[in-house]
Amino acid sequence: MKELAMAPSGLHGRLTVPGDKSISHRAVMLGSLAKGETRISNFLPGQDCLTTVKAFQDLGVKIDREGENLVVYGQGLKQADKALDMGNSGTTTRLLMGILAGSSFTSQMIGDASLSKRPMKRVSQPLAKFGAEIDLSPNGTLPATIKGQKLHGAQIQLEVASAQVKSAAIFAALAAKGPSTIIEKLPTRNHTEIMLQQFGADIATDADNLTIHVNPGRELTGQEVEVPGDMSSAAFWLTAGAIVPNSKLTLAHVNLNPTRTGIVQVLKQMGAKISIEQLPSKGEELGNLTIETSQLAPVKLTAEDIPAVIDELPLVALLAACAEGTSEIRGAEELRVKETDRIKTVSQELGKLGVEVTELPDGMIIKGRKDWQVKDDNLDSYGDHRLGMMAAIAALKSKQPLKLANEGSISVSYPGFFSDLEKLLK
Repeated sequence: MKELAMAPSGLHGRLTVPGDKSISHRAVMLGSLAKGETRISNFLPGQDCLTTVKAFQDLGVKIDREGENLVVYGQGLKQADKALDMGNSGTTTRLLMGILAGSSFTSQMIGDASLSKRPMKRVSQPLAKFGAEIDLSPNGTLPATIKGQKLHGAQIQLEVASAQVKSAAIFAALAAKGPSTIIEKLPTRNHTEIMLQQFGADIATDADNLTIHVNPGRELTGQEVEVPGDMSSAAFWLTAGAIVPNSKLTLAHVNLNPTRTGIVQVLKQMGAKISIEQLPSKGEELGNLTIETSQLAPVKLTAEDIPAVIDELPLVALLAACAEGTSEIRGAEELRVKETDRIKTVSQELGKLGVEVTELPDGMIIKGRKDWQVKDDNLDSYGDHRLGMMAAIAALKSKQPLKLANEGSISVSYPGFFSDLEKLLK
């Protein structure tokens, strides 16, 4: 059990958050598929991203890493001599399925106990429309066997609003013979499309932000990729700055891709005191964010709002718990198939803090209040990195010490989380 810090004097200072997790994954993947060297700076050395590095090394790619700097020597993939271990990384698993579907060899994938419960038919079914052959367990989960073969172009309508599923389909389309069109249910993160354009792929998105056209055949070439700060990591400090009394802090060099700033929009909607300084950038939009203690109003989110804040919804729930009034999160059934059932676990952990949360099939109703009456001082991450960090942020405004079980899971996406917190407490 880890003793969690309180912040009676507030949080102050300036942080540069770790590199974007989604972009770190994709930079390694595209560097591996491209011809020539790809140099990646500010890579996130969390467990999930290192799983991607190890998977591509097992597939024959030479990758040199020194801390947050990588060099990927693109030379094509070859069959691994063992099953590819996906650890806890859903991103690695789902995107790699799309890549391996069009390979010339067969691959096996395994994962840890948590990942092996997560649904994979949502990927295998759309990939089948390109001619992919993927065998899953009877439950539609890992372990998986991907029988690489020649794929054909397709027009597919995605049934799930998921950037991972979309990206898997895009990778399959790149390996197909003939053009493809992929139509999303709702707009999701477009890091794959942006980076593919940088690497030279023929890919375009219509003005509706839903329809993606992929024309295979162009060779990808190695690039220099500077990974911006991860908005999903910055979101924890934005939340802390808003809810902890006497706080004011700045987060530098954060990715402001419009598909990732949902948490900023929610904070503004709730009345948070937040300002943005745009920075020059050759790739994705960048900026510095400053947040200070705020009087928050309740919020109502619907299915259309969810894709832009899917990873930050535990924090939206925490913000709602600190607002005066009743908030609603609906249309978020996707939370039930994350590292944990996040509707259930977030409701349980906020309940321990004395927050009244009603669990819905697709979300939560949260009755916020300025001061909590803690009922149980033993919080738990349940092995879910985002839940662990949410608990640590909640503890900052507690008036009594709280403890966290399974805090090690936080290293999945933010290995330096607690050391960064120490900087803001000084």
